[in-house]
Amino acid sequence: MIVNDPKIEAPVLHLIGEEADRLGLECYVIGGWVRDLFLHRPSDDIDVVVVTSDKVTKDKVTKDKVTKEEGRSGIGILLAEAVAKRLGKGAHIAVFKTYGTAQVKHKGQELEFVGARRESYRRDSRNPIVEDGTLEEDQNRRDFTINAMAICLNKHSYGELLDPFDGIGDLERCIIKTPLDPDITFSDDPLRMMRAIRFATRLGFNLDGETFDAIARNKERIGIITKERIAEELNKIMLSRRPSEGWILLDKTGLLPLIFPELAALKGVEVKEGRGHKDVFYHTLKVLDNIANLSPALSSREGDKLEDRELWLRWAALLHDIGKPRSKAWDPQAGWTFRNHNYIGAKMVPKIFARLKLPLNEKMEYVRKMVDLHMRPINLIEETVTDSAVRRLLFEAGDDIDDLMLLCDADITSRNEQKVERFHRNYQLVRQKMVELEERDRIRNFQPPVNGDEIMAMFHLEPCSLVGELKAAVKDAILDGVIPNEREAAIQYINELWQKKQK
Repeated sequence: MIVNDPKIEAPVLHLIGEEADRLGLECYVIGGWVRDLFLHRPSDDIDVVVVTSDKVTKDKVTKDKVTKEEGRSGIGILLAEAVAKRLGKGAHIAVFKTYGTAQVKHKGQELEFVGARRESYRRDSRNPIVEDGTLEEDQNRRDFTINAMAICLNKHSYGELLDPFDGIGDLERCIIKTPLDPDITFSDDPLRMMRAIRFATRLGFNLDGETFDAIARNKERIGIITKERIAEELNKIMLSRRPSEGWILLDKTGLLPLIFPELAALKGVEVKEGRGHKDVFYHTLKVLDNIANLSPALSSREGDKLEDRELWLRWAALLHDIGKPRSKAWDPQAGWTFRNHNYIGAKMVPKIFARLKLPLNEKMEYVRKMVDLHMRPINLIEETVTDSAVRRLLFEAGDDIDDLMLLCDADITSRNEQKVERFHRNYQLVRQKMVELEERDRIRNFQPPVNGDEIMAMFHLEPCSLVGELKAAVKDAILDGVIPNEREAAIQYINELWQKKQK
């Protein structure tokens, strides 16, 4: 089959093929770029697999500075160097001799070159023993049928598709399937179980039945994968259009309690005296999908990567009720309660991030803050909306207040349409109140107009707890609306407090 698509006529692909012909090499574009070509998805990363022939193994390889010791594994680097030279100014090459690979970056594209290889595995490691191989052996080692398709770039067969495992058919059937025995595939490299779920989630595909069963049978093998690699796959699942599908697959295959026991603990409904609570796991996934749908409402901020904020707001949605199992209690009058679950959940966030090898920096602090504060706007709805309460929320949320309100909107998952409408309407009233108070009082991210050094100078004090008390009192007075957020008013207020303390 000859591929008939304008993308295959890209000048850079013809250039690669021409350099391969000049060197006497066979080369094929393979993997994700080919898959995305048929899915009509954009892709700037091009993987090229290079195959040698008998005439190249003699004089040609030595002539082009690939030694006999490097053998065939150096042919990917050989072609990459030739392509980089041909592309000229603006092309940057990185060579990884240990792995026999090279990367060429040019005008926003990344070209990866590697010699065809076959792989074998040891039981205690996902790092393969790599040997030079044929194109067929290289396709056999690929993770899924839809990633094993290759298109020839040599002039004699340019555009010819080699699809030994019917990847085209699996694309049409929307199926994720391994080329060979899935038990061997997943046992050899257990990370492929996570990749299978990630591809199914991001592409909206289903796992082939035998592939699904093999993940369930081999789930314990995930233990040899580093937490960093698992986190990388989880983040890609989180950025999917419907991330809940990935977490449900992780649960159904049995991987979830192995990699994220706290999330698995949200599952289930307990009934007492005929009263049950909602399944927090599925509620959480609904909130997560709601946030994914609301993400376009995120506003950009200076020095801020929007995708980063989108990812960590989604993590906040996933973790917003993570403290509920530890706070669940039965009250004969109120039924099931989850008091202080936001506070308990916020304390759990750093430990979860540390174990999953997620960043322990401002991103973790952002998630922790979202989890801690997510009940506050709800309380503002249920109670009389006082200026003081709104000021305090503005102060504590700071620049993340809009993200917090998006999370609160996403947290409304009731099937009662009237109830949902009432909550959204009340949240709009809270937002309106916030805008009014912010314009008047400039509370967001404010610092008291009088600092500790000034207080010590005013009353000739050494550093002591009294200084902190006076400073905190000024902050509280401003937040409670006792005094305006102005320096003169703050100084007068401090003087009054000081005089009272002297009596």
